[in-house]
Amino acid sequence: MSWKMASLVETCDLSKVYHTGAVTCEALRDVSLDVEAGAFVTVMGHSGSGKSTLLHLVGGLDRPTSGSVRVSDRELDTMSETALAKFRRTNIGFVFQFFNLIDNLTVQANIELPAWLANGRDRRRIRARSSELVERLGIGKETSKFPWELSGGEQQRVAIARALINRPTLLLVDEPTGNLDSASSETVLNVLSGCHGDGQTILMVTHDPRAAARGERVLFLHDGRVVDEVPGGNAMAIGQRIAELG
Repeated sequence: MSWKMASLVETCDLSKVYHTGAVTCEALRDVSLDVEAGAFVTVMGHSGSGKSTLLHLVGGLDRPTSGSVRVSDRELDTMSETALAKFRRTNIGFVFQFFNLIDNLTVQANIELPAWLANGRDRRRIRARSSELVERLGIGKETSKFPWELSGGEQQRVAIARALINRPTLLLVDEPTGNLDSASSETVLNVLSGCHGDGQTILMVTHDPRAAARGERVLFLHDGRVVDEVPGGNAMAIGQRIAELG
């Protein structure tokens, strides 16, 4: 197997099969893709198309049934659980639809937690990084609040800051606007576009053509397979293509 050195992420014939009793579900089928360093790639598909499964495999949150995943020159499917957990902490940031913030921690503590877990000895460095992020994301006045005191859009920006605290090489984003109104969605997408403008590599899955259009490339998943790819930027064309896929 040969890998493209220019790719930060590369999957080769990636498949995932789930078994529940006598029922077998092929969530992902022979998916091969690459994401170059500094790229913003989005993946579209209807519910059940395999979008979140793909993101979980690329992020090392699940193991493939067959095929390979390579991130930053490391083959994730060959790593031990301990090595994989350490790799995730320092190389991959995750942003989820449901925020996954800890309700009894302040905004600042939520953001800084991954840094404390990774290497929490340098308090000054961690505080400087979190201060930089909250100012950039427009939540500098919210740091002493708790998640339940924030709007959905503010909570998602806190989640993005938390994902960026350890300066990950790869940001994985799963339906970031799924629980937000249109104004909050636009704010969050602007934040992600700004992160990409700063050089952050992003792989995002979504069912929203407006969100998908923020990517430079848009991949379409259908029944666990990549069936098409179009350039980003045109939400109408992306929406039309996903409608054609049924």
